[in-house]
Amino acid sequence: MKGEIKTITIQRFSVVSSESFEDVVQKLTATIGRPDISSFHTEMIAATTVGDLEELVQRSIGSSGLMEFMRFDSGEVLNKETGHKGMKILRLLIGNPIIMKEMAKFVPDAAAYAPVTILVDKRNDGVHLSYDTMSSLIAFYGSEPALKVARDLDDKIVRLLDTAAQ
Repeated sequence: MKGEIKTITIQRFSVVSSESFEDVVQKLTATIGRPDISSFHTEMIAATTVGDLEELVQRSIGSSGLMEFMRFDSGEVLNKETGHKGMKILRLLIGNPIIMKEMAKFVPDAAAYAPVTILVDKRNDGVHLSYDTMSSLIAFYGSEPALKVARDLDDKIVRLLDTAAQ
């Protein structure tokens, strides 16, 4: 079997803050749940019904309706090469398994894009917050029900980034 390559156009939302990197990250993560991911995964596998899963997710998300799955401190990695602490780049993987489920039941490939990435990085002109919109990632597939869920997720993330940038 031979694979194929599809071209997907991605829209990136970006906002720049004049606040400090640390303040932006604190505001960004203040409303995102941070469960113990190992325990979360174990409980998710043990859940026998959608109701059990929804209860677990509800306990794990923050007031934003989202949770952090993982973070990568790329700035720290880059600083190892430069020998100083000047680079500040943080990649957060955030989402909500119930939201992913609602998209993936119409577009299975949506599961490849969830959880979503938020990139926070310090540059000369301020702290940049960036997000590749879920609706642009799955628009190619043409599913209106999945796009509705994706647009709602995009709105949630954009509000989160705008609030963090203030």
